[in-house]
Amino acid sequence: MTPVLLAADSIQAPSLSYSGLLPVLIVIGVASVGVLVEAFLPEESRWAAQTTVALAGLVAALVAVAVVAGRSELTADAAVAVDGPALFLQGTLLVLGLMSMLLLAERSVDVGGGAFVAQAAAVAGSARDRRMLTSTRIQTELFPLATFALAGMMVFVSANNLLVMFVALEVLSLPLYLLCGLARRRRLLSQEAAVKYFLLGAFASAFFLYGLALLYGYAGSVDLQQILRATSASENSDILLFLGLALLLVGLLFKAGAAPFHVWTPDVYQGAPTPVTALMASCTKVAAFGAILRVLYVAFTTTRWDWRPVIWGVAIVTMAVGAILGLTQTDVKRMLAYSSIAHAGFILVGLISLDQQGLSSTMFYLLTYGFTTIGAFAVVTLVRGAEGEATHLSQYSGLARRSPWLAAVFTLFLLALAGIPLTSGFTGKFVIFRAGYPVAAPLVVIALVASAVAAFFYVRIVVLMYFSEPAEDGPTIALPSPLTMTALWVGVAATIILGIVPQPILDLADKASLFAPG
Repeated sequence: MTPVLLAADSIQAPSLSYSGLLPVLIVIGVASVGVLVEAFLPEESRWAAQTTVALAGLVAALVAVAVVAGRSELTADAAVAVDGPALFLQGTLLVLGLMSMLLLAERSVDVGGGAFVAQAAAVAGSARDRRMLTSTRIQTELFPLATFALAGMMVFVSANNLLVMFVALEVLSLPLYLLCGLARRRRLLSQEAAVKYFLLGAFASAFFLYGLALLYGYAGSVDLQQILRATSASENSDILLFLGLALLLVGLLFKAGAAPFHVWTPDVYQGAPTPVTALMASCTKVAAFGAILRVLYVAFTTTRWDWRPVIWGVAIVTMAVGAILGLTQTDVKRMLAYSSIAHAGFILVGLISLDQQGLSSTMFYLLTYGFTTIGAFAVVTLVRGAEGEATHLSQYSGLARRSPWLAAVFTLFLLALAGIPLTSGFTGKFVIFRAGYPVAAPLVVIALVASAVAAFFYVRIVVLMYFSEPAEDGPTIALPSPLTMTALWVGVAATIILGIVPQPILDLADKASLFAPG
């Protein structure tokens, strides 16, 4: 059989814009260095080295985003976009990732080595596991794991190809499954959270991949621009198109925590180590909605009249579930989980407008929500009981008398989540509801009602902290290191500044709200 020789120019490697991909490459490099640090450095030196490498690397990646800002191009054979929305969301992920990394590195608020288990292989509840509660060891593998997750999120929001988006989905998810099971205390609950999050992620990946396959069958391509062109010119059955889009959205909405795809999300938030919960509640939501924005705004604009009613229904159910079930919670972390679900519904209100204002307001809302959420979970890490974090609502009674400054900071974050004026939460809700009003006025009215209902469980905590008598055996307030204090004060500053003078960031989001042409 005669071998077939290919001409030298018949196969061309895709061109790569290394400067445009620099932020992602830096984060992947930092994660790889973290693996080498874990392999070669002695145990006593790893925490300092890993913390330094992770924080410095994320700062360098953030500088790279600022340097690349203003670019609008497709690279890697049009599989990855370097444009305004991608860079804005990557910058948001890096800032929130830095705050989360500060919480992950905290070691002084718990006896021993912080929030993470000293020996991941110990059987939960065993005698060895109980002895390890007071160990000074810490699982430093969490730093490269968290950094790999952030790298996956950055690719996820910039993927212009569904196959690349799926790979990024797996890269961001797998490290989080491991991190959920590394809590130092309440080990069984933590491991249960890890298993539930793994199963939840498996469902999301399966739906996404099946939807991707159907869309490939319809359009003959998995590039978003090619799918858009096929919706106008393809002669294939529209059943493939709409069924593929439906399954794709189910997979993405699983990651966004929208109802009715929120199953086990509160359990995962409750059982995971609180710094990991902060990372998931902020960065994962930014990544999920960033991907949803790109998919709907780039590939499915011509079919908006077909999918908008579905998003309407999902938004209404999500807001109702988050607001109503949040009223029944007695655990602070579960309450913040249902708060996250309600906010996912609010974000869908702005997303549905499908214009530049909707895109910019959604990105701004994701930024403000991320700062507030990380700050709220940072407060939770400091309220300590005999068994670790004090998360039952009754344990927050009279907190203002034990620690006036911590109660004031928590009150600020709760009022921002409720959307009270002069906080970033009010500005975020105002711009996102304004964007959704021209095309979905009834949905905005429902969102306002849901926001008022949700405000009750935020105010309930404020009342407990300021107007209830503290219990005699109530919780203590841990003295945090500068790491947690930095995360707290950055959250406070962002919540106030974005509530009082938000215009510079709003203008930045508006300038960044143009996708790269295909």
